[in-house]
Amino acid sequence: MADRRFTTFQDRLGQALVEGGFLTAEQLTRARQTAQTEGKRLTDILQEQRLISRDVLTTALSFQLKVPIVNLKQVKIDEKAVALVPEEFAREHEVLPFGLGAGGELLLAMESPNDFELINTLSAMTRRSIRPSLPLDTKIRDMLDVVYKPGSQISEQLTQTLQPITETTPARAAPTASSVILAGVADAPVVRAVEMLTLQAVKSRASDIHIVPTVDSSKVIYRIDGVLQTIHTIPLGVHQNMISRIKVMANMDITERRRPQDGAFSMTFGEREVNFRVAVADTSYGEMMVIRVLDKSRITFDVGELGLTGSPRQAYDRLLKYPLGMITVSGPTGSGKTTTLYASIFALANGQRNIMTIEDPVEYRFDNISQIETNKAAGIDFATGLRAIMRMDPDIILVGEVRDKETAQTAFQAANTGHLVLSSVHANDSASTITRFIDLGVEPFVVSTGLIGVVAQRLIRKICPNCKTLTTPTATEALAYEAEMQEPATEFYAGQGCNACSFTGFLGRIGVFEVLVLTEDIRSLIIRRTTAPEIKAQAVKQGMVTMRRDGMLKVKEGLTTPGEILRSVFTTD
Repeated sequence: MADRRFTTFQDRLGQALVEGGFLTAEQLTRARQTAQTEGKRLTDILQEQRLISRDVLTTALSFQLKVPIVNLKQVKIDEKAVALVPEEFAREHEVLPFGLGAGGELLLAMESPNDFELINTLSAMTRRSIRPSLPLDTKIRDMLDVVYKPGSQISEQLTQTLQPITETTPARAAPTASSVILAGVADAPVVRAVEMLTLQAVKSRASDIHIVPTVDSSKVIYRIDGVLQTIHTIPLGVHQNMISRIKVMANMDITERRRPQDGAFSMTFGEREVNFRVAVADTSYGEMMVIRVLDKSRITFDVGELGLTGSPRQAYDRLLKYPLGMITVSGPTGSGKTTTLYASIFALANGQRNIMTIEDPVEYRFDNISQIETNKAAGIDFATGLRAIMRMDPDIILVGEVRDKETAQTAFQAANTGHLVLSSVHANDSASTITRFIDLGVEPFVVSTGLIGVVAQRLIRKICPNCKTLTTPTATEALAYEAEMQEPATEFYAGQGCNACSFTGFLGRIGVFEVLVLTEDIRSLIIRRTTAPEIKAQAVKQGMVTMRRDGMLKVKEGLTTPGEILRSVFTTD
């Protein structure tokens, strides 16, 4: 039961909001009743019911409690202050240390700065006086993942194992006996260090983890929003033990260091299960490992949320309604092709059609969809797996990637015999995807009859909404925008950098697309073996929005910057 002092404060705050004209007496009464029924704070109910904004509520609290306000997204976080309060305690009590005062006092953001018992506990824990503040424009729990980094904890865990490892296992020593390696791998500090690295990767929205040995150390690098960021430097003496630990988790041979290997493992963080795909290869300084983070909770299965909107979305929706034919998604590695394909079959999985896939590997598993994984040892590649699927009475087939003549011909055979086939291929844009199939050895007539549409895409970074502001474009950006949109460029939105985006100005990614629908005119061009630029010109003539234009439309909407489009959307024209 909430104590009376806190309830009385909530009553005073509610009355102050009514007197200030922010609430009516009736709204306050209903909110109080809901708070009592659900056992929540009045302030939480007021925000949940959108009766009052967080900014107004924070300002009212500041006046009532006579405590300052802090913008956690803009303030410079002092790592020394963060280190004083354990992450577990901070999460449990919703407090966030962000700085040290001139007199050594701990500057602390709190959701309940009138909780004097908590303040006394923190003062005893840190041996410092506490100066509480109210967070503006964001909840503390939303900033904890940004502020709490595992670097110091990882260093501490690795330091515990550094001495014995450097004495027994030189960085480039010959492969050790399996029993000796396993003993080092099972060492608790190394196990905890690996857990911290993977957990922080999930928290940071990283798509990949790179563990790269150098001449005198080993770098842990995350790929966040498509850009590599060095997160931590670990001693070279413990590099191999970390690699071996992950190899054990991924069911790989820890004694084999010369041959490249692949593997996979899963980890559970709370109620969240995350899959990891591992690849390792030997380099001149030691084994390098790259871990792909496959977090299903972050995947969006709505193509609209992926960035496919407007006329390209309408064209794609029409393609998905076709009963047969091939739809191909193209782009370079890391452009989101698999996500678009998954979102497509997710939309088609209504339980009334047999949907089957052949993938290398299966990244995410779905109910009501039969997924087959390639297996070289068993003789199952894309072509053989696809032929097996065709004997399983499928309605819709997903081919993870078309990379050779046999797979391409088999996929078109399926498309021309009554199946809807979705596939991906590496190509620069939608038009060059068509010529890519011909280069693989598929006859132009087969391509023209089997292919119904091509989607080309790239991933671009979105402007951070927390530090988004209007800015003047550079001359290059202005010229690029004007050339594509045929309208003057004066100012655009850009991110200035804040804690939420690690001062990059970008937070998250979205796709830019072009959808080429095959018409009779384009089919005629294909049969005549015309070039990709001619096919693209015809597609634009009949209304196709190019990736570059789709990107500039997103610039106009304030989603990204012209510089990001110029950096990411590259084509051969």
